[in-house]
Amino acid sequence: MVLLSVLDILLMILGGAGLVYQAICVVASLFAKQITFPDAPMDTRYAVLISARNEEAVIGNLINSIRSQTYPSQLVDIWLVADNCTDNTAGLVRDMGCHVIERFNKEQVGKGYALSYLLDHMISEGVTDRYDAFFVFDADNRLDKHYIEEMNKAFHAGFKILTSYRNSVNLADNWVSSGSALWFIRESRFLNNSRMLFGSSCHVGGTGFMFSQEIMRRNRGWKFHLLTEDLEFSMDSVLHGDRIGYCGTAILYDEQPVTFGQSWRQRLRWSKGFLQVFRYYGPALIKRAVRERDFSCIDFTLVLCPFMVLGIARFLLGCLFAACGFVTWQSQLNSIGGWTYGIVLGVLAMMGLAALTCVAERGQIGATNKELFAYVLSFPIYMLSYVPISFQAVFSKAEWKPIEHRGK
Repeated sequence: MVLLSVLDILLMILGGAGLVYQAICVVASLFAKQITFPDAPMDTRYAVLISARNEEAVIGNLINSIRSQTYPSQLVDIWLVADNCTDNTAGLVRDMGCHVIERFNKEQVGKGYALSYLLDHMISEGVTDRYDAFFVFDADNRLDKHYIEEMNKAFHAGFKILTSYRNSVNLADNWVSSGSALWFIRESRFLNNSRMLFGSSCHVGGTGFMFSQEIMRRNRGWKFHLLTEDLEFSMDSVLHGDRIGYCGTAILYDEQPVTFGQSWRQRLRWSKGFLQVFRYYGPALIKRAVRERDFSCIDFTLVLCPFMVLGIARFLLGCLFAACGFVTWQSQLNSIGGWTYGIVLGVLAMMGLAALTCVAERGQIGATNKELFAYVLSFPIYMLSYVPISFQAVFSKAEWKPIEHRGK
């Protein structure tokens, strides 16, 4: 059938392009020198924005790491929105001398809404004009002591939006936390680093990023409320012609889920959010890529493209057409055999990518060689679990739910 052939060709072209691009990024990142920024005056005033929900156990670690920065502390103000908290997060942070805004809204749930509420309050109070730029962190984050100093250098180099190197405090806990941590380290080391080398735009992660007052004014605070508000912000910025920068010398540590159930819920929300962003921004990205010859839009189209959803749709349509007699079952079995071969190669490639990440970033990864060997072997299991997660994301109503942090 023509439809099945079209889907096969589409998957082959898009999947092949994605793999080739990833390979080019890895090679470029391994052999090219990382981009660094020259020293800059430490006179810029920053606001740190934190959304927290029942984070009493961990929030102190983040605030202490901000207060311990090599950047002048009098130029950094901390603003926290205590979002639907039932513990003492708000009181603890107030006692530490930070600005605290409490929010209680059970209808509009999620980090995007909380950030909107916080910035709307700051705008109404007329305090946003004090700041040249705004950092966004999660309550479980910790910062290297040079983090703000390094980001300040990149900001002075002309970037209005910046993301940073994302590491983990608990990579070595188990195969679940290691899978997530290696994925983020890979994105920092190989993808965002290479995007800087190519002169392309980077992707803002869910935490550890910064935007200028100019960007804040354009967005009238924070206007992004999809399940993956960070990805939505990235797509909107690229469509406005912004180039998101990456500062690899600014290192942030966050805490990854340690149970498979927590990881499943988190990645289900991400998968649903990717589908939402593709629906709202995909056509505009493709249009800009063609009209403006904007490589960043091509890059992010590949990021957003729902490969697994297309693959599942192809499999289900093949079974339906075979059951109706439009195609033979043998032809579909042959197709599945080809996919099996591709999956085997994919598993080997994922193990190789995980191993390469461990070797390239060995100095940044807190785990023994024995642990890393085990996590390289388990990384494909973590990644292949995205198949049922992606399938569920198509039909489920994923909601934002907090991840319990232990403050390790």
